[in-house]
Amino acid sequence: MHPHAWLDDVRSSPYADQLAAGFRLLRFSRPLEREYRDYLREDTFGLKRVVLAVGMLVWLAFAAFDFVLIKAPEVWWILAVRFAVLLLLGLFGALLIQRKNIHLLQPLSLASLLVLGAAAALVVGIAHRVDPSYPYEGLLLICMAAYFLVGLRLIQALSCSLLVLLAYVGVESWVGSVPLPRLINNTLFLLFGNLMGAVGCYLLEFKSREHFLISRLMRVLADHDSLTGLHNRRSFNRQFERLWRQAQREHCSLALLLCDVDHFKAYNDQYGHQAGDNVLQRIGSLLQDAARRPLDMAVRLGGEEFAVLLYNIDETQARNHAEALLQALQALNIEHVGSDTASMLTMSIGISCVQPSGTGALAQLYEHADRALYEAKAFGRNQVVA
Repeated sequence: MHPHAWLDDVRSSPYADQLAAGFRLLRFSRPLEREYRDYLREDTFGLKRVVLAVGMLVWLAFAAFDFVLIKAPEVWWILAVRFAVLLLLGLFGALLIQRKNIHLLQPLSLASLLVLGAAAALVVGIAHRVDPSYPYEGLLLICMAAYFLVGLRLIQALSCSLLVLLAYVGVESWVGSVPLPRLINNTLFLLFGNLMGAVGCYLLEFKSREHFLISRLMRVLADHDSLTGLHNRRSFNRQFERLWRQAQREHCSLALLLCDVDHFKAYNDQYGHQAGDNVLQRIGSLLQDAARRPLDMAVRLGGEEFAVLLYNIDETQARNHAEALLQALQALNIEHVGSDTASMLTMSIGISCVQPSGTGALAQLYEHADRALYEAKAFGRNQVVA
């Protein structure tokens, strides 16, 4: 069974489509990939600051370890390298203290790891001139940090770790203090360690991407009507407050179109609930087309009642939108023999248009539109009343 067989019962959306298509190569479609990277940058911001602080402390501890154990002049070169890196990491940390520099998060993460890796390789090479048994395994810790602690994507972590490995091989070959067989052994150890890290990082990123898609999809399902795909009342109530405040700041008006399908119960009784659902879906598409602008929204309030919220629009323009909706529904020519209004399916629309001010926003706008809708239904239906 497909691991996401439940998607068969979910309306099409970018998140559902990507889950169904899969992402074995750890790559989404272009818009989703951009959204995922933005999400990852925000999600790992705090983690990366903590990891950087811990990394600096560990690096300082290794400096103390070198000072105690290496009894040769080379120790000063090692300490110079370590403190130069520490200063550089401190600079990176200062840049990441404020969230306004979050766009630097990925490049600074990569730069930190590369600097640490290259410096650690140099320290190991210098130390091996004095003590061939000096541990080189610390390089693997840096690679594991790239794979698991810093929140890098697989391709970034893999590239960074392989560059650290090449830096080690280059330094050891240049210094020439380690016999070739041992260098080969060390390189193979680091290589296989990286292989294990890469496999783990792949699984980690795969699950991270899957979690991203599912969480976004759940949010869509929670905010949208499952039948029509329009916003639901919960989403409408939440977003309306934001739009109301924005309209106050920008001195814009808001218009609410309350739409009610005429004699819909009679339609269900005549043609069946499946046909009724199909009709609601077609009407939902009409309303969605009427709310194409970024700050407009089409809503299914429940049953056969819908709403369209239009931003920065006056009453005349709102009426034109409503009349266009009636004409679009009429053009569908959906037969309705049980209607007392017409031989085809019709709709009544009430309009309220206000300039936002004060409180009680949604109640005020909705009350006026509901009164207009009541008048439209009372005086013959299939009409617009403002």
